[in-house]
Amino acid sequence: MIKNIEYTPEKALQAGRRTIQAEAQALMDLHDRLDESFSKAIALLLDCQGRVVVMGLGKSGHIGRKISATLASTGTPSFFVHSGEAVHGDLGMVTGRDIVIAISYSGNSNELSTVLPVVRRLGTKVIAICGHPHSDLANLCDVFLDASIKKEACPLNLAPTTSTTVALSLGDALAVTCLEARNFGESDFARSHPGGALGRRLLTYVRDVMRQGDELPLVHPNIPLPQALKEMSLKRMGMTAVINDKNEPVGIFTDGDLRRLIVRHGDIRHFTMHEVMSSHPKSITPDELAVEAASLMEKNKLSHMLVVDRQGTLVGAMHMHDLMVAKVI
Repeated sequence: MIKNIEYTPEKALQAGRRTIQAEAQALMDLHDRLDESFSKAIALLLDCQGRVVVMGLGKSGHIGRKISATLASTGTPSFFVHSGEAVHGDLGMVTGRDIVIAISYSGNSNELSTVLPVVRRLGTKVIAICGHPHSDLANLCDVFLDASIKKEACPLNLAPTTSTTVALSLGDALAVTCLEARNFGESDFARSHPGGALGRRLLTYVRDVMRQGDELPLVHPNIPLPQALKEMSLKRMGMTAVINDKNEPVGIFTDGDLRRLIVRHGDIRHFTMHEVMSSHPKSITPDELAVEAASLMEKNKLSHMLVVDRQGTLVGAMHMHDLMVAKVI
């Protein structure tokens, strides 16, 4: 059984800083020796007609999963295949149109040494992330990326620590360089992350959140205010749009307008909508991003906004709460 030794806060800080320093130095060494092999790897990835298949075993496998996920989310279609499973059937996922990124620090993984000759016979190109340039993996690959380190951060020089950090950094460098080469932008990223905050902001349009049809409170200018209040209560939007015979908005009346009207006049039953509505209401088209509507509403201190098509016809309306429910804001 492993027994803990007496470990002071000072010793803990020293160990933590020593680990980070060792890994930071290894990354700087990687930075300094990056060469044309990296450029060749990028050329292969950009020319890939299929998928980028990342392979690894053990800790290298964990790093490979992350690299594959980063590639896939930044415009380079990719998936991970455990090299141990590849020798038992999963190799059928790989085609000659694909590119394989094989990760092994020693470069002498039995599984990769078995799989890669078969892969290469398919015509599949292989990029190696490896720490030993004279290993089996180095001899089987088309492009060798030197992931060597002087020493693991682990004081026993056994647990993969610095070596996995270097491999992960190389994978990130490949993904980001491909991203830049493909001019992969925010909208592309959002399509890969529709459930994230950026995805919602860049993929959610006004038409996706607006209320329309029977949910839309509508009255005409000559309608008595009590009748309009009934429509507002029924549709529960805290407002009603006021439209003309062409279904064009000519005004809006909100709960706030109602409260201010009562304060000024007391008895409000004799008013018509034409007398109490706010004319020239702010509007937006359904094809605008919902985040633009939120910005416009915030700028003008509005709780509601009408939605009109390019002909000026009313097609919907929304409340700030609708944008909150859609997690746009």
